[in-house]
Amino acid sequence: MVRHVPIVSAIVVLCQTGWAQAPQALLDATVQEQAQSDSDAVRSQLRISQLADETTELLGEYRLALQQLDRVRIYNDNLAALVADQQAEAADIRQQLDDFTNTEQGIVPLMFNMISALEQFIDLDMPFQRGERVDRVRRLRDNMDSADITISEKYRQIMDAYLVETDFGRTVEAYIDTLEIDGAPTQVDILRVGRVVLAYQTPDRSATGYFDLDTRSWEPLSDDYRAAVTQGLRIARRQAAPDLLRLPVHAAGGR
Repeated sequence: MVRHVPIVSAIVVLCQTGWAQAPQALLDATVQEQAQSDSDAVRSQLRISQLADETTELLGEYRLALQQLDRVRIYNDNLAALVADQQAEAADIRQQLDDFTNTEQGIVPLMFNMISALEQFIDLDMPFQRGERVDRVRRLRDNMDSADITISEKYRQIMDAYLVETDFGRTVEAYIDTLEIDGAPTQVDILRVGRVVLAYQTPDRSATGYFDLDTRSWEPLSDDYRAAVTQGLRIARRQAAPDLLRLPVHAAGGR
């Protein structure tokens, strides 16, 4: 059987047990819990905002790091290209040095041969300006043993010497020299007409002669050539206009 408790009795019982204050306590607890929840929500929002700021800052740093990485990558690529170019240039220089060494090994003997040939040519040529020409060859030989003169400069000076000798064949010159005439050193005027005529005449015009390629010696000339040699000296010194001269010209078997 179901037992029914009277309503009045139930109210009395609730009052006696303290449940009469339950709605107020429940409200206070609810308010307190809501306040705590709001406080937690505020703290959570602050933390979220803080995390959002940190995330934004980290994102900025990340993007900056990416930019720096791109610049470093570009710099490294350029540096690698420079290194590759320098390595190629170094290889080219090494090859040039090897080629130069091979060329030098071939050209140095050639230059010695050129100097020897020039020296021999001067010995066989007419003896004009002999001291100057022999000294030039001597300097060329000295240059070959000089470490502070480049190969190119040595070669240039040899070629200059050849050009000087070439010019002698197409110029007219008069200069003073000393020859041994009749066993005595005598000052004379020398007339050179290319490599065709080499003649001398004393200042008083008392003696006139020429260099004989057949005998390799100075030979006297007759008085028939005196005026011509005198005129040739004046022309060479630009004291007279160029003119035809009758001079002793060497030919095979005589003049």
